[in-house]
Amino acid sequence: MSPAPVERPHDDRPLTAEANRLMDRNPGYRVEIIGGQILVSPPPDGPHAEALTSLPVPFLAAGLHTSETRVLQGIGLWLPSGTEDYAIPDLSVVDADYRDSYVENNCYDPICFRLVVEVTSTNYQSDLRTKVSAYAEAMVPVYAVIDRKYQRLHVLTAPDKATYASHRVHAPGELVTLPDSIGAKVTLDVTEILTAGQPKRD
Repeated sequence: MSPAPVERPHDDRPLTAEANRLMDRNPGYRVEIIGGQILVSPPPDGPHAEALTSLPVPFLAAGLHTSETRVLQGIGLWLPSGTEDYAIPDLSVVDADYRDSYVENNCYDPICFRLVVEVTSTNYQSDLRTKVSAYAEAMVPVYAVIDRKYQRLHVLTAPDKATYASHRVHAPGELVTLPDSIGAKVTLDVTEILTAGQPKRD
């Protein structure tokens, strides 16, 4: 069971209003507000979508979509870094009672998140820099990045202020077991994940 979410002021939301307008005008784009800046990600390409379809399989096989936890795609995470900040991870493992942690604008308090995963797109530096700080500050216990550009899996744990105390980089050929804190033993095949997300090379 998650602790009660932190109360937030509900004043005017100019950035949120603009972000929502951008989403309405650009279907398929992901719009987030991090550090008081609006970030817009293009619609995913086919391999990105394929990686994201394959990725939940080991989590589901481990029993993480049960009475204790849920495995969800595209759920909003309200960030403590600003009054309107939020991110939308590609994949999350959350407490089953996450609905009790609703904040606003289809976003939930970070206290109910056990793991977030991003699959990189053209703006991969955002996932490997901006979001590292954002998720660490939100105290998300585990952050994983499927780095399609450099063909690596990053696993960050032990959030400490605006960074993670542990940042391990894994190459194809490795099997990576995620921390038990997510609720079950999950082992990821780095080659399998990266192959699913690999764009066509000319």
